[in-house]
Amino acid sequence: MSKPRTQFVCQSCGNIAAKWMGKCPECAEWNTLAEEPIVEEGTHKRPSIVAASKPIPVTDGTQPPPTRIPSGLSECDRVLGGGIVPGSLTLVGGDPGIGKSTLMLQLSQYLAAQTGSVLYVSGEESFSQARLRADRLKAVHDRLFIYTETSVGNISKEIQTGKYDFVVVDSIQSVYSSQLSGVPGSISQVRECANEFLRLAKGQNVPIMLVGHVTKDGTIAGPRLLEHLVDTVLYFEGEGRQSLRILRGVKNRFGSTNEIGVFEMRDTGLHPVPNPSALFLNERPEGVSGSIVIPSVEGTRPLLVEVQALVGDSHAGSPRRTVTGVNPNRISLILAVLEKRAGLHFSDRDVFVNVAGGVKLDEPATDLAVALALVSSFRNVPLPEKLVAFGEVGLAGEVRAVDMAQQRLAEAAKFGFDRCILPRGCARNITASGVTLLPASELEASLEMAMEA
Repeated sequence: MSKPRTQFVCQSCGNIAAKWMGKCPECAEWNTLAEEPIVEEGTHKRPSIVAASKPIPVTDGTQPPPTRIPSGLSECDRVLGGGIVPGSLTLVGGDPGIGKSTLMLQLSQYLAAQTGSVLYVSGEESFSQARLRADRLKAVHDRLFIYTETSVGNISKEIQTGKYDFVVVDSIQSVYSSQLSGVPGSISQVRECANEFLRLAKGQNVPIMLVGHVTKDGTIAGPRLLEHLVDTVLYFEGEGRQSLRILRGVKNRFGSTNEIGVFEMRDTGLHPVPNPSALFLNERPEGVSGSIVIPSVEGTRPLLVEVQALVGDSHAGSPRRTVTGVNPNRISLILAVLEKRAGLHFSDRDVFVNVAGGVKLDEPATDLAVALALVSSFRNVPLPEKLVAFGEVGLAGEVRAVDMAQQRLAEAAKFGFDRCILPRGCARNITASGVTLLPASELEASLEMAMEA
């Protein structure tokens, strides 16, 4: 009997190598190559995604676009682009205990009550455990079926014969294919099972949502190919000890990829937060240095978020730089500009920057607000409570324009803010906003405006 052939597959990017290496040559990750058997050609046939059909002109009007299905949670519909698309495959990832199963069970109950039969595949919990959560969330309905199974073959048969209108698989790492010898959760098993659910979603025209675990660095476990296979990738974020949860879309073939949905975790489940700005500013301190509000934009939604900074004397050989909610590289850039252009020395100071509420700000429009908060803490001078600021800071100390300035000011005016420091390029295109504009083209000028406002 011949020895089975094996290969080494990177568990991060899916790169295949003939022998084991400590570092993957494709993604440069360490200790990610795992040995897996080679499936011989012809022993594992993979059917096509949908039945054979003829090419259709893109101008053909006989097949209208599919009608989206409301999920029952307004914030979830916002992230999905207006609702669930029939035949779509969605991947939902997040930290353990963040509320992924709670969200999926609430969606399942609503769709069972409004649309039709729903199959909830529980690969990590028994029926009694899943029923216990459903009772607590009051997510019980006659057309919601819980299926405790981990074999992708059995799940596929049930989906094809049961005529379900919505399917949830919790989780993709617990499902396995009997045609492969790898353990559940390995790269080959995750990839093959995801392919099978993709064929089911497109062939049966049923929306399927897959729950996925995340790694230590916050990415969904398994190869990046898994994110390429699905139509939509959602990340569920938040601190487990806080009630705030954020659903962020990072890939969406049917809508925007920059939208976020805000939820509050309660004893009865997740509840949408229609006005997150009020929640983020609810506990803002008064008369404290290093605090300022920025009108940020996530997708099409403006959000008022508090940015906090703390600058203190360093008692160690190397000053500390601790950043939460903002890109640390942007903080290093802002500190360098403040030292070079404004003459403020942070090289011997500890610097801490935090975005209140657990929100992550990725846009460069946060630069100006962060710089003002750092200078406020450095000089121990509180900024005006009704002042907001936004704008990108360049290496030459210039304040660059950003988009959606009108929407940012409208959100600030709605919550009573009366002054705004913004790029001069944005001020030219602003109509009546109810907010006093303080345009600035240089960082040093904006610092003087903030201290004199």
